[in-house]
Amino acid sequence: MAENVMFDVRTRPSLTAAEIAALGLSLAHLGAGPQSATARRALRHLFDDVEAPSEVVATTLATLTSPLDPATARRARTAAGAITARLVVRLHYADARGDVTIREVEPVTCLVHREHWYLVAWCRLRQGVRAFRFDRMLAVEATEIPARPHRAERFLPFQPRSKPPALSHR
Repeated sequence: MAENVMFDVRTRPSLTAAEIAALGLSLAHLGAGPQSATARRALRHLFDDVEAPSEVVATTLATLTSPLDPATARRARTAAGAITARLVVRLHYADARGDVTIREVEPVTCLVHREHWYLVAWCRLRQGVRAFRFDRMLAVEATEIPARPHRAERFLPFQPRSKPPALSHR
């Protein structure tokens, strides 16, 4: 007979936004089985001490700890695999106006903001970092094209940035 044993953990780990996003993405595409439900509860506990969370934080936490629908979960698994393997993915993507483009992107990380999951990637078409909503992805195709390494913390919102050196004018 299995017992539920509680461990008294005296300190709670401090996780970065990138670590929380990685945990959330790993859990989100697991489905709705009993192990994933337990893991999502554990992730929610990381936020137990947040006093009076704002509406944005509450909505983001609900999204972070909810399972993805099967089609989005497949796209998330493909993106997560490409992040791990440092490979380019090909996105068939509909923007906010409904315009569809096919883009090769170098995936960096995934994050949640409010009720949406995003893939943060270096877009080869636009030559810059972009955030792509998973629910607007029509397809995500794995490729064998190597992606350049990118540090996730450089591409997440609310992260401190170092100032570039001042240019001297002669």
